[in-house]
Amino acid sequence: MSHLIHQCMTKGVIAEGDQLKHGPNWIFSRRGMLKIFDDHLECGNWTIEYGNIKNTILYSVYFMIPGYVLKIETEDKTYYFGLNPGRYWKRELPFPVERQKGRLKYSWFSIVIRLILLGYIVYFLWRVFSH
Repeated sequence: MSHLIHQCMTKGVIAEGDQLKHGPNWIFSRRGMLKIFDDHLECGNWTIEYGNIKNTILYSVYFMIPGYVLKIETEDKTYYFGLNPGRYWKRELPFPVERQKGRLKYSWFSIVIRLILLGYIVYFLWRVFSH
């Protein structure tokens, strides 16, 4: 029988390639509780057995506030979990993990969205203060 070790809020995606960037995958990511058991991880209906993990990297990232991105590769899927800072992630984990420093990047999508939002704010302020 599995024992719950830790749980925390997360944003998760299943995606290929580098997901250490702001982009559309994270906008539509799964939000919920990441539950860490002694033999598997759960996030909603995703279950990742430790025996099915090929590679795991815990990236320490900093963007306004520190946090982590956990990348878990299995035979058929690659999961990414955005995690808040916490002491739990600094200690020994129940699955093998490589620790690396990561840097969050911007995708073209996120740059365009930010420019559109900035343009809207400038237009709104111009309309309010020009009368």
